[in-house]
Amino acid sequence: MAKKKSVLDLMKMKKAGEKVAWITAYDYPTAMFAEAAGMDMLLVGDSLGMVTLGYSGTIPVTMEDCISHCQAVRRGAPKTWIIGDMPFGSYQTSDEDAVKNAVRFLKEADTDCIKLEGGVRVQSRIRAITDAGIPVIGHIGLTPQSSGQLGGFKAQGRTVENARGVIEDALAVQEAGAFALLVEAVPPEVTGFITKKLDIPVYSIGAGDCDGQLLISSDMVGKFQAFTPKFVKKYANVAEAETNAYKEYIKDVKEGVFPSDEYVYHITDPEEEFEKLFNEFK
Repeated sequence: MAKKKSVLDLMKMKKAGEKVAWITAYDYPTAMFAEAAGMDMLLVGDSLGMVTLGYSGTIPVTMEDCISHCQAVRRGAPKTWIIGDMPFGSYQTSDEDAVKNAVRFLKEADTDCIKLEGGVRVQSRIRAITDAGIPVIGHIGLTPQSSGQLGGFKAQGRTVENARGVIEDALAVQEAGAFALLVEAVPPEVTGFITKKLDIPVYSIGAGDCDGQLLISSDMVGKFQAFTPKFVKKYANVAEAETNAYKEYIKDVKEGVFPSDEYVYHITDPEEEFEKLFNEFK
């Protein structure tokens, strides 16, 4: 198995034109499978609120939720670069709170860096966290935590005026000291310009070709069924396979087919000894 990526490795990959492949992971099995497949990075995203905890959005997700899921992912992928996602409320109030909560990810969950949403408006937060020695990935474009301000889960940067704001956010993230940038739901023309303009790696989730790609694991394997973003390519249909397995199990139980002889444990002492035992309790 390849060694865990580092910030230096990710910079080298950008310069060499080698793409970075990463997905979200929220639990031990997913992390284990992703590491076995050779995934470059794993993001324990606050999207766990929707795809794991059943919330309608990411806002209810707490630091405790994120730390717990990061711990599970680290146990499943001990040799993979893991990113902790700063949930809503963990960095908005002050630079001091941002640093304190970022530290928690590294100390309590053994993540390798953190991610937070925003560009110009969170520049001081990024700078404070990086000054504390913690690597940061910025996140601009469609930022789910502030989707209400954006008019919902809508693509960004589709007009010249809106694209200017996205570019300004990208520059602010790099200037603040982040080592990488995630761009979400932005036209590829804008993402391409940003990728060439910035020295740091630029990664995409629904934003076209750049230095690497991120997808929500539950989307790409067809496990989350509430909705599927336009930019998701489904590589499997876990929901269908799992539902069909449950249906077959229910049928077997109802018809008395399961458990059959091969799925039970057999006695080792003579049957007559067990008859004596049972008779004691009659």
